Amino acid sequence: MELDKIQDAFDRVHKKQKLSSSKTQELVDQIGLEIEQAMTKIQSTENISCSDPKSILVDLKAKLNEIAPMNQLEVLQKDLNVTLGKYVRLLEKNFIPDISKAHRNVDFDVRIVNQIIASHFYRQGLFDLGDCFIREANEPEASALKSPFLDMYKILEAMRCRNLEPALSWASKQSEWLMQNGSNLELKLHQLQFVEILQNGSKRQVAINYAKKYLAPFASAHKVEIPKLMGCLLWPGRLHESPYADFMSPNHWEKLAEEFIQQFCSHLGHSYQSPLSVTIGAGVQGLPTLLKLESVMARKQEWQAMKQLPVPVDLGSEFQFHSIFVCPVLREQASDENPPMLMPCGHVLSKQSIAKLSKNNTRAFKCPYCPLEASSNQCRQLHF
Repeated sequence: MELDKIQDAFDRVHKKQKLSSSKTQELVDQIGLEIEQAMTKIQSTENISCSDPKSILVDLKAKLNEIAPMNQLEVLQKDLNVTLGKYVRLLEKNFIPDISKAHRNVDFDVRIVNQIIASHFYRQGLFDLGDCFIREANEPEASALKSPFLDMYKILEAMRCRNLEPALSWASKQSEWLMQNGSNLELKLHQLQFVEILQNGSKRQVAINYAKKYLAPFASAHKVEIPKLMGCLLWPGRLHESPYADFMSPNHWEKLAEEFIQQFCSHLGHSYQSPLSVTIGAGVQGLPTLLKLESVMARKQEWQAMKQLPVPVDLGSEFQFHSIFVCPVLREQASDENPPMLMPCGHVLSKQSIAKLSKNNTRAFKCPYCPLEASSNQCRQLHF
């Protein structure tokens, strides 16, 4: 799909539409001006004696005929229609309206799919829509997915109002888990709270007491951040004038909200991104290849019965996940005893597959996916 060409064609349509609209408005204004001038002449008591209203109207008609508004509008509309027609044809060429051709009869667990959809609505904050979907899908058990995301959005709403107490309470309860997960979320929340105390004009001693209670436990592990925060104590109520004004940047709040969502979802056992969004995004990227493949298949039955695609479907790096490896030859999940092995050609098979192909590591073998040969001692174990 040539997106650049489509964008250029759209820009031409947009430019032509703006030009047509501008010219049309100028034409309307010109006609209105001629009519107003004629009416002024007719209503003028000074000119009524020496001017015949009929002659004024005849002059007006002549001027309007000279302007020829209908002809000008037709030309403008014709130019716009030509440009728009080219854009429509380009869209029809690059976008296949019937994407159902790429559909394959795959068995899905309907309940799991419904839970994924409901979870997507809840994690987006669309609680009414999620409740409606659960009712219509008759999946009352999925309502349990709602409660934690309600809590998450309550905390986020408080953060938008510069109230960090709910977020600090959550981080305090999950302090040990956050540390094990390598997250500094709790410290960052306390940093923002410390800055808010100073900037709101509170007495310096209030900020010092807060630092002793909540920041001191992080001092040994964060020997750069904590001293910088202590420097803020010299500028209570006027941090915006200090060398530490960056601490007041709204970006800190935005980034911290994103990090909070990430850690909150991770604690629930959910990915940061919605599985439904990721699936649809990957599907959009892979759809052109699937549609082209389906169009060249000799028989529809082959397409439906196919267990593995004969061509690779290239997706962006954001859709490459390697936490679990399944050997494409043996179709078994990797384990400590049967780890994934990287061959010199760049393809990956399980250790047992390589052993079988190499007759227990006694001879070279050809990669199942490319014509290159390899030996077992050239293969290296991958660690995910």
